[in-house]
Amino acid sequence: MSYINTFITVSEDSPATSAVIPLPRNNKPTIASIEHEIISNNPYKFTQEDVQFKTYLLKNEIVSHDLVELREQFFLKPKACFRASPLVKKYGWGIHYNDQGKIALYGITSEEYNEFLTSDNIRILKGMRSKRR
Repeated sequence: MSYINTFITVSEDSPATSAVIPLPRNNKPTIASIEHEIISNNPYKFTQEDVQFKTYLLKNEIVSHDLVELREQFFLKPKACFRASPLVKKYGWGIHYNDQGKIALYGITSEEYNEFLTSDNIRILKGMRSKRR
């Protein structure tokens, strides 16, 4: 599922008070570090599905394959949307989907983040909580 003209806010129970760039762990990239790098280096270039698939390829070090078939297989199984991403749950990043469903990141303390919260033209969704209430 991809969104259009939507802003996903940082989760209510996120420990982040500012946006933090996720770092690799044990010299291996994490899902959060890969997602952050792809989106921050390419704002509004990719859809959620593009980023999910690129993250899968990088995380699993897949370099040569029939990518069309592999992508089809990858999306046969439902994927969680970015409301469940560690970027919004842990690292303090909001995710904006433009009118084409392409995404960009905005730190929780940024002016743009706050502008999205007060915009009448944007659907606002909260990032998923890490813990149950």
